[in-house]
Amino acid sequence: MNLWINAIAYQTTWLAAIGGAAAGWWWMGPLALLLFAAWQLPRSAQRRADTLLLGYAGALGFAVDSLFAQTGLLSYSAAVPWAEWAPLWIVALWASFALTLNHSLAYLKRHWQLAAALGAVGAPLAYSAAARSGALAFPPSATITLVLLATTWAVLAPALGLLATHLAAPVPAASSGAAR
Repeated sequence: MNLWINAIAYQTTWLAAIGGAAAGWWWMGPLALLLFAAWQLPRSAQRRADTLLLGYAGALGFAVDSLFAQTGLLSYSAAVPWAEWAPLWIVALWASFALTLNHSLAYLKRHWQLAAALGAVGAPLAYSAAARSGALAFPPSATITLVLLATTWAVLAPALGLLATHLAAPVPAASSGAAR
């Protein structure tokens, strides 16, 4: 049941972020992420891994989407805090995606080819839907941007799955005795 709630919470966060950005309410995505994390983290058997993954994915998302913004391949509505950098609402989406990797999307950690395929297809579909809503735009060419997003996510989806696997791995216990 928690896997379904995790998936629904992610989709709700996505809708809040995209709908909010399209309406100029940049804070909807971060608020939805906060609510999602407040529900997910206390229930997680991998709380430390989820928390770290949330931070790493948010930082990675900021870097990747900032690169798309700075090269002019994407422009964002509700571009808070700066127009030339990834807005907070899209960084919240990256972080919320991270909260699925040890839960509703955990199967992708064992199937990196599937993760790559879903990233290559899912990201362009998600960004296209966001563009149709008015949350972002593809200034020079939707085709070029979508191909680059597909390529980027074909690499990043399995990489984030690998990172999730690494972070969720049990930490070896420290040696209890001093070396003699």
